[in-house]
Amino acid sequence: MATLKTDDGVSIYYEHHRAEGSKRPTIIFSCAYCTTHENWRSQVEPIVAAGHSVVLWDLRGHGDSEAPDGPDSYSIELVVTDLLAVAEATTPDSPFVAAGLSFGGLASLHFAVRHPQRVAGLALIDAGPGFKNPDAAAAWAAQVERTANFLETRGFLDFVEGRAGTTCIGAKPELPAARAAAAAICAQSVPGIARFGREVSGLAPSVIDELSTLEMPALVLIGENDKPFLRAAEVMAAKLPKSQHVIIPGAGHIVNIEETEVFNREMIDFLGKLESA
Repeated sequence: MATLKTDDGVSIYYEHHRAEGSKRPTIIFSCAYCTTHENWRSQVEPIVAAGHSVVLWDLRGHGDSEAPDGPDSYSIELVVTDLLAVAEATTPDSPFVAAGLSFGGLASLHFAVRHPQRVAGLALIDAGPGFKNPDAAAAWAAQVERTANFLETRGFLDFVEGRAGTTCIGAKPELPAARAAAAAICAQSVPGIARFGREVSGLAPSVIDELSTLEMPALVLIGENDKPFLRAAEVMAAKLPKSQHVIIPGAGHIVNIEETEVFNREMIDFLGKLESA
């Protein structure tokens, strides 16, 4: 457990779980909007056991990272810079696997477009490439605004216990991993999350036109029941030159918690294939 300071003075929380003696690529997991590093806890032990170091971190405004309040403190460019800082702190000498769920997947794509030489592989989980169509982009921004308003008026507890819970802790809230994720989500700063939504998640530009330029192997993984993202996964799998498309039966948006064993098996299988790619 550690923190680093970004160039603009923001404290970013990260955890570096080392696979001692292994030279296999490190995997850095980036979180969905409104969630924290705790959402990835169930991935740490099995992936480290498979010989890959694992890094968890919190986006600015999320989890144990700082929620800055300066006038220019939130943007997709700063998220990419934060991820680079985490990578430099944990795996400075070799490319890593950029993995992310939902917004975390989009952030990983933005990073790969800007820093392709730092990315050994992509794991895009229940994610999309952003909205190129102006009407779709406006509808997404409106949805993010509704989320921010809900959090500001009713708080995180109602958020995770209501319909939105399936988008942040999954469709099986009784699971220990889901309960731990919910506790971490509820401990966050509402102003930071709301501002991140309005200034980053809701406005992040599409990278769909850049997908064909990303030559690293990519796993496009999605839960069968995550209907809003099924088409996006198909598009990414079709456009990424070296993609593997996996649909996990019976799972929704938080596939890594809802179907942990299947998810971990697919991730480890993908990581194993990188060595022969």
